[in-house]
Amino acid sequence: MKIALTGKGGVGKTTISACLARKFHDEGYTVLAIDADPNANLAMALGFPNPNEIVPIIEMSELIEERTGAKPGSSGGFFSLNPKVDDIPEKYWVEQDGIRLMVMGTVKKGGGGCVCPESVFLRALVIHLILARKEVVILDMEAGVEHLGRATAKAVDMLIVVVEPGKRSIETAYRIRRLARDIGIEKVGAIANKVRDDRDREFLYKEMQDFDFLGSIFSDPLIIEADLKGVPPFKLSPQIMLEMDKIIKRIRE
Repeated sequence: MKIALTGKGGVGKTTISACLARKFHDEGYTVLAIDADPNANLAMALGFPNPNEIVPIIEMSELIEERTGAKPGSSGGFFSLNPKVDDIPEKYWVEQDGIRLMVMGTVKKGGGGCVCPESVFLRALVIHLILARKEVVILDMEAGVEHLGRATAKAVDMLIVVVEPGKRSIETAYRIRRLARDIGIEKVGAIANKVRDDRDREFLYKEMQDFDFLGSIFSDPLIIEADLKGVPPFKLSPQIMLEMDKIIKRIRE
C-alpha cells in the first residue's frame, strides 16, 4: 500500500503520517516512512533519537555524483537521467521501533523541478519507492504533488490531503486535488485535523462536500503535550490512534 500525505503547512500532516506509520506497523505490516517535506520533522514525530543527525539523501553529494555522473550543484553537461537507486533504501534508511525512515531533503537551487543531478536522483528514488517496494510506504510531502509524477500516479493507492478548519486550508486542498488529477491520481481523500468541535467538522464537510473524508481528528491537549516533550503523539494520545484505526479501515475500503 502506497499512501502520500500533503496539505497546507502547519495542518498536522507529519503528526498524522507518523501515527499512520505506527498503526500500520502495529497491525503487522512492514512500514517505510519517507520524509519528503523541506521542513523535515517526521523523525521526531516517530520518536527517532537525535533526529537532527539523520543526513537527508539530497545532501549525500558523493552518492549522487557516483550514481548520476555529475557533481551536485553543477549545471549543464551530461549526467544520467536514470540513475541506479534500487539498492539505496536498504543502505540508507534508519530504523526505530520497527519503522524504517528515509529523509529525502529538498533541492535548494533552481526550484524543485530543476533538471539537475540532485532532482533527477531524488525523482528516480521516489519512483522506485512507489513502484517497486513491497512495504507500506507513507510519503509525507510538502503542500503539493511535486515529488510525484505520471510515472508514479497509478501506483499511489491514496493521496490524502490533511485540512484544518479554515478557508486557506480548504483552498490549498482543492489546488492539490487539481494538480493530482492533472497527473492521473484519482483517489484523493481528506482528513480533518485540529477540529475543535462538531461545528468545525460540519464546516469542513459542508465546504468540501465533493471530498471523501476518511476521518476527523479532534484537538487533543495530549498531542500538544507530546510536541512540547518531544515524544511521538501516539505515545500520549490514545484518541488519535483510535481515529487512525478508523482511517485505515476507510483506506482499505
